[in-house]
Amino acid sequence: MKLAMPALQADDYRLVSGLFLRLLALIYLVAFASLGVQIIGLAGADGILPYTEHLAQVRAQQGALAYIVEPTLFWLNASGAALQGATIAGCLFAVLLFLNLLPRVSLVALFVLYLSLFRAGQIFMNFQWDYLLLESGFLALFLGSGSRIVVWLYRWLLFRLRFLSGASKLLTQDPTWANLTALYYYFETQPLPHVGSWYADHLPHWLLRFGTGATLVIEIVVPFMMFMPRRPRFFAAWATILMQLLILLTSNHNFFNLLTLALCMFLFDDRALRRVVPQAAERWLTADIRSRPLPRLPQALLGALGAVLIYVSAAEMWGMFSEGRPMWGTLVRWLSPYHVVNPYHVFPTMTTERVELIVEGSRDGEHWKPYEFKYKPGDVNRRPEVVIPHQPRLDWMMWFVPLMYPINAQWYYNFLERLRQGSPEVLALLEHNPFPGEPPRYLRTTAYRYHFTDPATHAATGAWWTRELLGPFPSPWLVPPWQ
Repeated sequence: MKLAMPALQADDYRLVSGLFLRLLALIYLVAFASLGVQIIGLAGADGILPYTEHLAQVRAQQGALAYIVEPTLFWLNASGAALQGATIAGCLFAVLLFLNLLPRVSLVALFVLYLSLFRAGQIFMNFQWDYLLLESGFLALFLGSGSRIVVWLYRWLLFRLRFLSGASKLLTQDPTWANLTALYYYFETQPLPHVGSWYADHLPHWLLRFGTGATLVIEIVVPFMMFMPRRPRFFAAWATILMQLLILLTSNHNFFNLLTLALCMFLFDDRALRRVVPQAAERWLTADIRSRPLPRLPQALLGALGAVLIYVSAAEMWGMFSEGRPMWGTLVRWLSPYHVVNPYHVFPTMTTERVELIVEGSRDGEHWKPYEFKYKPGDVNRRPEVVIPHQPRLDWMMWFVPLMYPINAQWYYNFLERLRQGSPEVLALLEHNPFPGEPPRYLRTTAYRYHFTDPATHAATGAWWTRELLGPFPSPWLVPPWQ
């Protein structure tokens, strides 16, 4: 008796595949463009974490293995011009992919360039959306083959992203998720709120509790419908889409939600998309997508690759649920530098208060001027801005410093040292330089507790935030490396 897989013909997903590739091209474009305006300040020679120094350390520690554990084109040249050039090249290849010009070459180039920049950005690129873009981009290398295996792998990726995000909230035993109060705090304490966050924070508590519970259901229960027949699968797609749209309305998460929305295309099929996609557009979108399955040998090789990816992702999941390294962890470790398979966990714990750091400089030790960041909260009267799909990575990382993770000590003090030196590349990451011409002799950081204003205060004063002085920062565990 022969067991049959659910009907999933390659031709049923030509339009889905073509549309996803165009959406992926746009996401690659904004990701490279976002990096282009900040990569030199983050990883250039006079940036916060110079990549040339990091590569030298890896080479000294790893020897010949350095090129494997640190896969990047920047072994050839890690200058600021090379970093900037990679972002420009990424934008150009993204445009080529969108126009369906040299799509296979473009997909390879985009993955290699983004992986190289991912390694160069170091801790500033260590985010879930960067992992997701790399994994999505890797699978896209095989998407035009006409193989149904790739469609299943994309569904598996979306399942892991959503399910693990929900499961991690339960595994951490975070009390705010357990008692359904997480959204009481989320909108105010997330890394980079926008104006929609202020309005959402003032919703009734009963609605916020309902939203917290709905989040857990959509992330833990709904993902299993992604492998079911059309109707429950479409329900999973629309539930996920609705949640991503609500997040866009209330949070600045760069291209993360946009990429998740694009991945939802694989929960539909061509028959569903033809209701909204004109025939002329369909011919353009499917021009480079095979209409026939691959021959047996390429299909077998692709099946073997799929088995490896599922095997490794299952190992990652096992490690997450067992709180330890899986026994087949060797393969996981060898693949981990390339991020073709990743664990996912989005807001597994919820912070319950917002602490912001105000960095100030002085030339005489008496008169102090603040360094205003472009987007993170500072001036209480400044409206929280919508910056989607851009990610200002320095602003984002400043959110982590008050959480007292030692991993942030090095880059944070490097940042302060660059301000003391007056590095133009780092100062370009800020809203303005309060000390043009000559950098300050002294720097200090002060911690404040921030809260959204209530509607009455906002109406009366125009302020979006209130703040309470906590005192000098850093704490004793942060010791400047130059002392």
